[in-house]
Amino acid sequence: MEKVTLDASLPVLPEEDSGKGLLSGNAKIIIGAIVLIGALGYFAFMAFQSATVYYYTVSEMIDRGATPEGKLVRVSGKLVPVSFEREDESTLASFTLTDGAETLDALHNGVFPDLFFNEHSEIILEGTYGSDGVFASQNVIVKCPSKYIALDEDAEAEQKS
Repeated sequence: MEKVTLDASLPVLPEEDSGKGLLSGNAKIIIGAIVLIGALGYFAFMAFQSATVYYYTVSEMIDRGATPEGKLVRVSGKLVPVSFEREDESTLASFTLTDGAETLDALHNGVFPDLFFNEHSEIILEGTYGSDGVFASQNVIVKCPSKYIALDEDAEAEQKS
């Protein structure tokens, strides 16, 4: 064996990192991915929670009573035709919904969809139900099967003539 001597004039290179430090490169990537996936999962869960609103019929809403503070619910029914009232040049309207068994007084401040007054339309209100027995609507949704009903009525009228 030959003896090797180091020349003091040559620079000493640092030892290479063997990956045995606190965290290796792969471990950092894995931990970063876990944190990212966890954060995205949390945000998706929170978005889903805030987007879900329970759906009641008029009778179910009356049976449940007042909604908790800040909790939005949806109630479905049909407009009682003669119940709609709104003062001139006002956006606040009062009306009554029914599911055939019960009626529910409601208030809405805003614009109503055109199909709101169609006798075949199913109306869905989103808002809160107060202890005073009045549903304060923040949003009005109209589900309208009228185009199908109108086609059926037209077909029946043609058959009769």
